[in-house]
Amino acid sequence: MSAREADAEAEPLACPSCALRFGLDERFCASCGMPLVYVGSDPVESPRDEAHDRARKIDPRYTEGRLVRVAGGRHQAEAELIQGMLLEEGVPSLLRRAAGFDVPDMLAAGPRDVLVPEAGAEVARDVLLQADMAPRERPAETAGAQRRHAASLTGVILAAGAFTALVTWGLIQLTA
Repeated sequence: MSAREADAEAEPLACPSCALRFGLDERFCASCGMPLVYVGSDPVESPRDEAHDRARKIDPRYTEGRLVRVAGGRHQAEAELIQGMLLEEGVPSLLRRAAGFDVPDMLAAGPRDVLVPEAGAEVARDVLLQADMAPRERPAETAGAQRRHAASLTGVILAAGAFTALVTWGLIQLTA
C-alpha cells in the first residue's frame, strides 16, 4: 500500500476548494465552509451536453409563473445575448419571434421577444438595467387619459371634415 493510499484511508474526505483533509465525522470544511467530498472523486459532475449545462445554471426560485416579456432584441443574435446574460444570473428565458416576423424567409432576421417566468421578471429587469439594455418604459395611461385622447382625436377629425366641407362649398360657389 502506498503512502498516498494510506493517507486517503486515514482522512477520506477533502475540501474541493482549499484541499484540506478531514475524517468521516466532518461534513463541512472548517476554514471555508464548503461541503466535503471523498478523496479522489470528481466533486462536480461534468455537463453531458449544452442543454444540461444551461439547466444547471437555472435558479429554481425564478421558474414559477406565466411567461412575461422583459426585453426585445432587434435580431436573433441580440436576443441570444440578452438570454445569455439572464442565464448567468440564473433566470431562465425563452425567445419568441415578434408578431409579423414569423415567416420562414426571415429566419434569423427580425425582432425577438425575450420571455421569462413571472418569478424572475424583476431580477431580469435589474440585469438589463445594469447592462443598459432595458426597454424604454412608457408611463401607463389611465382610463381617463385614454378617453381624453380619444375625445380630442374625434374632435380633430370632425373639425377637419367641417373645414373640408367649407372649402368645397366655397369652391362650388366660386365656380357657379
